[in-house]
Amino acid sequence: MTNIPETGRTPRVQIRLVILQILVLSLLLTLGGRLWYLQIRNGAEYAKEASGNHVQQVVSPAVRGSILDARGVPLADNETRLVVSASRTDLMKMPDDGKAVLAKLAGVLGMKTGDVTEKVRLCDAKTPQPCWNGSPYQPIPITDEATPKQALQIRERSEDFPGITAEPEAVRRYAGPGDSNTAQVLGYLSPVTDAEIEKAKDTSSPYLRSDQVGRSGLERTYDKELRGKAGVTRYEVDNLGRVIGRANSDKAETGASVVTSIDSRVQGVAEYELNEAMKAARQQFDKITGEKYKADSGAVVVMEAKTGRIVSMASAPSYDPNVWVGGISAKDYKQLTGKGSDYPLLNRAIQGQSAPGSTFKVVSTAAAAEAGYKWDGGYPCTSSYSVGGQVFKNFEGESFGPISLGRALEVSCDTVFYGLADREWKKDGGINPKGTPKDYFYKAAHQFGLGKTTGIDLPNEVTGRVPDRRWKKDFWKANKDSWCRTGKKDGSYVEKIAYENCLEGNKMREGDSINYSIGQGDTLVTPIQQAMIYGALANGGTEYVPTIGKAIISGDGKTVRKIKPQVKAKLPITNATHKGMDAALAGVVTRGTAAWKFGGWPQDKIPLHAKTGTAEVYGKQTTSWLATYSKDYSVIMTISQAGTGSGASGEAVRKIYNALYGVSADGTIDKKKALLPSPEKNLPKIQPDGSIDAPTIKPYEPADPSPSPTEQLAAVLGTPVTGRRH
Repeated sequence: MTNIPETGRTPRVQIRLVILQILVLSLLLTLGGRLWYLQIRNGAEYAKEASGNHVQQVVSPAVRGSILDARGVPLADNETRLVVSASRTDLMKMPDDGKAVLAKLAGVLGMKTGDVTEKVRLCDAKTPQPCWNGSPYQPIPITDEATPKQALQIRERSEDFPGITAEPEAVRRYAGPGDSNTAQVLGYLSPVTDAEIEKAKDTSSPYLRSDQVGRSGLERTYDKELRGKAGVTRYEVDNLGRVIGRANSDKAETGASVVTSIDSRVQGVAEYELNEAMKAARQQFDKITGEKYKADSGAVVVMEAKTGRIVSMASAPSYDPNVWVGGISAKDYKQLTGKGSDYPLLNRAIQGQSAPGSTFKVVSTAAAAEAGYKWDGGYPCTSSYSVGGQVFKNFEGESFGPISLGRALEVSCDTVFYGLADREWKKDGGINPKGTPKDYFYKAAHQFGLGKTTGIDLPNEVTGRVPDRRWKKDFWKANKDSWCRTGKKDGSYVEKIAYENCLEGNKMREGDSINYSIGQGDTLVTPIQQAMIYGALANGGTEYVPTIGKAIISGDGKTVRKIKPQVKAKLPITNATHKGMDAALAGVVTRGTAAWKFGGWPQDKIPLHAKTGTAEVYGKQTTSWLATYSKDYSVIMTISQAGTGSGASGEAVRKIYNALYGVSADGTIDKKKALLPSPEKNLPKIQPDGSIDAPTIKPYEPADPSPSPTEQLAAVLGTPVTGRRH
């Protein structure tokens, strides 16, 4: 047998073996490199992450701090309630998404199944309130008013209620001391959202899924301080979830308390008297419209004149802030936001803006003085003022002859201010000015702080409006196309205005300046702006930033951070002008447009100053304004669609001063009845355990209505005593 050599096959096999060896070696090197990278290069990092997988955290929510009035009375605090909550995560694992469990739960709680279902649905662009706007992984509260019997049923029959818990929890409470409400000032809470958690995770105050967040009012402004720090207990567990040890833990830190300058007693008086004034206005007949006044909304502010601190702030209509606690119902949400609600969530003291009427004349008076008009000059107070074919009338057609600036302010003579503003408009070049106009009247408004926010420590304050040349140009650019499309030279009133605005709405017209001088036209102010201005007149000319927060006190009571008053600006008036204005505004109370409401007031002991305002609003009834001050406080009240300034608000404002200083209807002073004859300077007393002393507050009891001296005189004469009520 002959052997045949395999010379053609041997080299190929060897090559294949070499390639195979190279591939194996490459794989080994790759695996080795990867192993080195994981175990040596990044070993510490992955070890840390792995250890984290074996640590479970249990969060204990921090108790939210209280919001207190100036004497330590709780306006917002916490109480322990039985809270029934549902785990949406557990419910979604069920075949029917937990519908049967929620229906059974509704039966136990005595609620409608639909209401319970709405509580656990998630909020989005298509889902209306009520819904859950917090994290879907956080237990969702169904009710915080469960009875012990209901909670026991749920806990004893836990197999029937998977994903449902019933536990005692600290729940927010808005105490309403002395029947005061303070709703818009306090605000409300709602659960933190995933977006908020993500946004705040790298900040010094991150959110936890269990957190409640302030959505408005002081709850929002001081949320970081009030929220405190949640406690976290860490447990070491094995891969089966069994606890094998306890790691380091952080104790919960109670949130700080915010002491405010609000006096809950005065707050109760202000709220009551505002509501009574609105009720009384609705019984009065409006000669212009032929209907009773609607008096649909209003606000009152009581501010310390020398610090800017807010003693009381009321807005009407109001609501019970406790409706937000535990999640708001569909019915309550509709009542707060529906078209027929008059929007009680608005804080009209800082968000309500309207023409100020004659209360604006303090600005016009300052502007006239700055423009060089002599204080004691004889300015004609005629019954009307004519410009071209248009006649601007004085209120009720009155005429006082030549009078001074002070007297014009005192009797609120419109035509004096018409003439001054018109003269300045002409000096500035009229409708086509050359160069830079002086614009004293508009400049003064900005110097008084109008057209911008005051900076009060509440969210969403509005700016109001000063309709100066710049505003007119911007407004014209934004609306020109619409005006030119709808305007008609011989159309309705609105169409005529649109036609005129189309042609020259960007220019300062003569009528614009005339109307502006008495707080009409496009001018808008807020009650808080008025309080700041009249507070400055009370203290000699210094405007303070309005504030409600007075101090932050740590949960243990050991750290106190005072919130000091801040100067905002000085009024643009000389000492002589201020002295003249002060005397004129005192005259408004004793013999001017507010005298018929303040007859018998002890002016020699407690000097009051005032300015009334009746602002016209197209398509609505007139807005009532009454701006006042004493040496201690400025008190501002406004009521929409309520008539004249003194007529609608005079009696209510007087009763607020009565309560502050202990003045009875006949003008006598009882210091024992005075709620706050001078502003509260001290902070509440802190006990060694961190708790704060709080006096008991009784509801406001209005004095028996007795006739004022003016009304007594009317009864003797048998006829009503009238007076200018502008």
